[in-house]
Amino acid sequence: MNLRNELANLIFPTINRTIEDLENEYKERNLVEGAKVTRFAPSPTGFLHTGSLFTSMIAHKLARDSGGIFYTRLEDTDTKREIEGSGEQLINQLAKFNIVPNEGYLGNEEKGDYGPYKQSARKEIYDIVIKDMIVKGLAYPCFLTEEDLNKIREEQTKNKEITGIYGKYAIYRDLDEETAISYIKEGKPYVIRFKSSGNHNNKIKVRDEIRGDLELTQNDQDIVIRKSDNLPTYHFAHACDDHFMHTNLVTRGEEWLPSLPIHIELFKALGFKAPKYAHLPVIMKMDNGTRRKLSKRKDSEASVEYFLQVGYEPKAILVYLMTIANSNYEDFIVQTKDYDLDHFKFNLKKMSLDGALFDNDKLAFYGKEILGYMKKEEIALKSYEWSKTYSKELYDLILELKEKYVDILNIEREKKNPRKDYAKYSDIYENIKFFSRNEYLKIVENKYDFNDKFDDSLIKDILKDYSNNLCLDNDENSWYNSLKEIGNKYNFATDNKLYKQNPEAYRGNMNDLCEIIRVIVSGRKITPNLFAILTILGEEEIKFRINKYLN
Repeated sequence: MNLRNELANLIFPTINRTIEDLENEYKERNLVEGAKVTRFAPSPTGFLHTGSLFTSMIAHKLARDSGGIFYTRLEDTDTKREIEGSGEQLINQLAKFNIVPNEGYLGNEEKGDYGPYKQSARKEIYDIVIKDMIVKGLAYPCFLTEEDLNKIREEQTKNKEITGIYGKYAIYRDLDEETAISYIKEGKPYVIRFKSSGNHNNKIKVRDEIRGDLELTQNDQDIVIRKSDNLPTYHFAHACDDHFMHTNLVTRGEEWLPSLPIHIELFKALGFKAPKYAHLPVIMKMDNGTRRKLSKRKDSEASVEYFLQVGYEPKAILVYLMTIANSNYEDFIVQTKDYDLDHFKFNLKKMSLDGALFDNDKLAFYGKEILGYMKKEEIALKSYEWSKTYSKELYDLILELKEKYVDILNIEREKKNPRKDYAKYSDIYENIKFFSRNEYLKIVENKYDFNDKFDDSLIKDILKDYSNNLCLDNDENSWYNSLKEIGNKYNFATDNKLYKQNPEAYRGNMNDLCEIIRVIVSGRKITPNLFAILTILGEEEIKFRINKYLN
């Protein structure tokens, strides 16, 4: 047995399977030509980032449109940063956006033929590949201590050199196997490093599916591929996983572009075909006049949970993100009035190369569009479900209003150009709380918001007359005509053209008269359709509110 084999067997004494065995186990996928195999591969280290939602939305869309596979893989080898339960939370949050994988890690279970889908459970696969690399001279044990690494870093910084382990600093790459074996038998701590054949003075040509052909600095770093805890690093694990899971397109943020030469070299050294890469523009934010990436620490918008908590409909968030993703999506919406993402043909070539600025106003616009065109039963149910988790005040109000809640949300809704008052579910409570008697009494507790040009005696006379003839049993036109009779009696212009020609001849117009009634029943000068509000409140409640003012 040669010394490389002896070294490999010393490090991996229980590994008997080979890369060929893995190739036979994880065979090519049987998919239609052009099908994309994409993935969402989060680390269980916290909440679902808005940028992660953006990239997974695109990965899911590309796979779906091409008849391919979108899968989820949990990259949980960084045990120091792992937050218990966050992996399952990430998948659950993704499902709220209807981004459901065809296979993979699903939180409490796995589905698919290319698992395990948790990296921590794929240790044998990584060990098989690394053992083969050691035998072939592509990897080696490195015995540099933390103290050694710090000294190297200090020297490189002082000399203004690239930091890392390469060239003369990779002092163990050519260590003879016999000495390496003796060190390991002595119990000397070590990691496994990839033996790079690159030179940072050279360039490599790579193709990005968004940016086109690029020239990047060749990798020459002997990166760690197996840590001292015997788990792989991200760089190495992702190469193995994407190969054996047959990923053919990786969508990820542009911050990974500098790592591309490392990944390309790893695939080449292993004899694996590299997937295509699409490095997506990052989502930016203006901060004191400077553009910067959304920050997990600084920006509430960085967390998807924030948008769910304040009540944005997930579809509205996806629609907004798609306007960032493809420059022609807004034109598609204008032309079709269609917010179904499945009907839009996404194209990586239409992506901007610059990071898009996050625009809260634009998100609110699409929030109003999506909620505005919802059917009354859908928005009632979804807002109720949202309130159970995020808003006790809305939840209590819905229970109080009971069956009236659906009718309230349907005011000026199901028509060609619906009213759009709500950008998010959290907007509903403030808009409709006056329907509750208790909330109404709080609103008018200190002052009724009547127009100052009308004195109290006139308002009371009008309300007495209106209370005697609510006219709610007929249609809106009949109700309005009965209101005109009161207008004529108190010299309110019932013809707006005549009022505009000679406003001094009248106390006001019908808008003024309706405003008096609107204020008495809602405490507000501006509301949706007044007749609809009156019919929902009903005769008893209207008279209660009028009498409270009169008495």
